[in-house]
Amino acid sequence: MAVTEKESGTPRELPHLSDATLRDSAHMAGVEFGPKDAARIADLLVRTGIELVEVGMISGPNSKDADLILATHEAIGPERSMSLVMVRDREQVATALDEAERLGVRYVMLSIPTSEQHAVLKLGSPSLKLLSAVARAAISMAKDRGFHVTFSGEDGARTPKERLVPYVTDGFAAGADRFRLAETVAYLSPWQMEEVIGNITAIDGAEIEIHSHNMLGMAVANSLAAYRAGAEWISATVGGIGERGGNAPLAELLTSLRVIYGDTRFDLTRLTELSTIALRGSQLGDAFQSGPTTPHAFAYELPGQLTNPEAYETLAPDLLGNSRELRVRTRLTPALVEWALEDSGVNVDIEAFTPWLIERQERDGRPLLDRDAIRKAAIDYQSR
Repeated sequence: MAVTEKESGTPRELPHLSDATLRDSAHMAGVEFGPKDAARIADLLVRTGIELVEVGMISGPNSKDADLILATHEAIGPERSMSLVMVRDREQVATALDEAERLGVRYVMLSIPTSEQHAVLKLGSPSLKLLSAVARAAISMAKDRGFHVTFSGEDGARTPKERLVPYVTDGFAAGADRFRLAETVAYLSPWQMEEVIGNITAIDGAEIEIHSHNMLGMAVANSLAAYRAGAEWISATVGGIGERGGNAPLAELLTSLRVIYGDTRFDLTRLTELSTIALRGSQLGDAFQSGPTTPHAFAYELPGQLTNPEAYETLAPDLLGNSRELRVRTRLTPALVEWALEDSGVNVDIEAFTPWLIERQERDGRPLLDRDAIRKAAIDYQSR
């Protein structure tokens, strides 16, 4: 890998880069890429110089992202791509890894909640002992099957040192290849990020990646701070696409590396084309920006995020003159419908109404639904 002396006078390796556009976009309310766009985005990312393209989420059999994963493999090969595998318990992980094998995935990123708040929501307990046991089991299962394994600290930025360091240590002891600190909730200043990353890069054999969110507008700054503290990988997305306020935007990150570190490894001439394709494919349009004042900043399509927003939001939307909203195309569930109809005065059988609405969505070309659109559809359903 290239080295640089520009910033500090001391040679050090420049960071590896991964891109999560084709995975984190699935968390962004109402955004969905098709296989054709996924293949083109993946190809352009590799041509730009990105080492690893993250695509899709796998939680069990018959993954909804199977077409995206297969299209990306065809475009750039499975050795240049990585897919996220949800981790909740041993049985669930086994079925998810079965699906990953079926799809030809070679690199997996095990998504594991580390903060007490997220562990309670997703693992049912804040116990560090349980958290480490779940992580060790998942990592061992994946390594036994021959996967390259990155394991995450979901909501890692809010995970205290006395909880995070033992967890990361246990994960590497179980055979993991890399650890990703996910700043799921934008929370840290760059100098705080340096301290957090420094705590875990001190672990023997630790290879660390930073995945920062941009609600405070510091995702690039925090990514560079993590690199200064010893992180070897930085995760970004095209245009900053990602849930809520977005992620570290790739163009800003690459240009920062060029200006600050003299990094000439990347073909920056492809960035505008990448952004155009990504924003068109996501149907966000040219007006998309990252940060807390956008319409997408507090929009969700996952029921758990709507019912537990305090677990995901740096600040409440009303403090910024913004509002919380549901936006969904094909990932509609009864839980989302129930949230949309709450306090609306519209009473329907949600279990019967939801498949009716899904069928209508497919018939109408999958338009974007928000809370008002779901309520109007429920009224139409009542008046049939």
